[in-house]
Amino acid sequence: MQSLPALLDARLRAVTGVDPEMRPATKPQFGHFQSNVALRLAKQEGRPPREVAADIIERLDVDDLCETPDIAGPGFINFRMRSDVLAGAVTSLLEDPDGGVNVTRHPQRVVIDYSAPNVAKQMHVGHLRTTIIGDCFNRVLSAIGNTVIPQNHIGDWGTQFGMLIEEVLDESLDVTRLTLDDADALYKRAAARFRDDEEFATRARARVATFQGGDEQSLEIWHQLVDISKPAFNHAYERLNVLLTDDDLAGESTYNDDLPVLVKELEDSGVAVVDQGALCIFVEGFEAPLIVRKSDGGFGYATTDLAAIRRRVRDLHADRIIYVTDARQAGHFAQVFAAARMAGFLPDDVVAQHVGYGMVLGPDGRPFKTRDGKAATLDSLLDAAEEEAAPNIALAAIKYADLSNGLQKDYTFDVERMVQTTGNTGPYLQYAHARVSQILRKAEAEGIHYGAVTVLDEPVEQQLALTLSGFGDVVDDVAQHLQPHKLCGYLYELAGTLASFYEVCPVLKSEGEVRSSRLALCAATKEVLAEGLGLLGIDAPERM
Repeated sequence: MQSLPALLDARLRAVTGVDPEMRPATKPQFGHFQSNVALRLAKQEGRPPREVAADIIERLDVDDLCETPDIAGPGFINFRMRSDVLAGAVTSLLEDPDGGVNVTRHPQRVVIDYSAPNVAKQMHVGHLRTTIIGDCFNRVLSAIGNTVIPQNHIGDWGTQFGMLIEEVLDESLDVTRLTLDDADALYKRAAARFRDDEEFATRARARVATFQGGDEQSLEIWHQLVDISKPAFNHAYERLNVLLTDDDLAGESTYNDDLPVLVKELEDSGVAVVDQGALCIFVEGFEAPLIVRKSDGGFGYATTDLAAIRRRVRDLHADRIIYVTDARQAGHFAQVFAAARMAGFLPDDVVAQHVGYGMVLGPDGRPFKTRDGKAATLDSLLDAAEEEAAPNIALAAIKYADLSNGLQKDYTFDVERMVQTTGNTGPYLQYAHARVSQILRKAEAEGIHYGAVTVLDEPVEQQLALTLSGFGDVVDDVAQHLQPHKLCGYLYELAGTLASFYEVCPVLKSEGEVRSSRLALCAATKEVLAEGLGLLGIDAPERM
């Protein structure tokens, strides 16, 4: 449902023809909202601001939403929502099968590319961010009625497998007996030899061609490495409580057969041209060309990314494609998107977006490492948080810390602060939900029933109702602009308003219609907190 502030904004905008710049009133005696639109129009019209304000109020039809607006100071217009309208909005939310979320009238097919760990390597701190952020987008876009198609573009192909397979053969390893930790150590040994031993590096490069040419022994080892990795990925996703499954896997290897065909199309169409032996796409606005076939005949990441776009549009019928990766890859994806449009793989009516994220820092302000100074794996981060709190609380702390800042900003992984149940943290929101759940449980145990919200005499009751009415608009904003920190900020504001409500308005100790109405207000708040936390991928506990 459209929020009451949005309805009021639309009415005022229709009368004035400009953005009314509605702001929450600074004090309860000024009502709920204030607009300076009359002051701005007065300058244009050369009239006294209060006269312009009076004219706006005369032409404005908001009797069904507000009490009669009044003019304050030099020409501010104050609006106070009708308490019966606020009560009706909260009651409607309680009865809404969609939990206050506005289901879109124009559902889309949305492909989200996120997580993308590498085969034979531990998931690291960077995978924490892409996985949590992508999962939030998945939940939000699904909730408003879109068909979301997650694509886990795992690194399961490429030149690194030449050195891995060669190292396996040199060490006569039985890959089926390796754990992912063992495979990760194998990767490090192979990488060190590739760097320091030219003879090994030459054999590893040759192995790439042998492997990609279909050599049975090489492919068997590759399959074994993939089979080791997938259960470990799924274990991590289970710990993170994200929605990814094996059905969402779309690794680099799945595009192999497409690459020669795609490259031929690009060359035949003239979109790609040979330059110094390599096949390149020269994209306006970028200094270096996008290389789609190297001078040695090999294909790189850009070629696979183009193939992925083509398949996502052609076969998955995407209306919108979202990539969640490190912010430093923004330039790469901007060039790939532009090249895909040049080639006709990405039509003008399909939206492609790259959402970049910053780094996870330790308390020292440097990239986060474990206590022994090693690069942090995803499991080590989760373990560190679970040393401070129960798993569901620890996970809330991590996810909220990740999502509550602007995504492109770095954030500090400070476990002791993150797990606090006070302040702007995930556990604080969980506590708010648990506390209101306790009140409703106690009412049920005492046989106290409630129905609609009918009495909103206290200003803080009205503010809580007004905040609840804005939930759907906030979710819409996140779905459109992909900024989950706005949902985090909304839920933190809601929890704070709920705390203020408790201070002023006894619930179970009140009587009659007031008690029933306050219980209904609590029930609606619980519902929105649970729904909002769920969209962030955070558990909403009944008890804490």
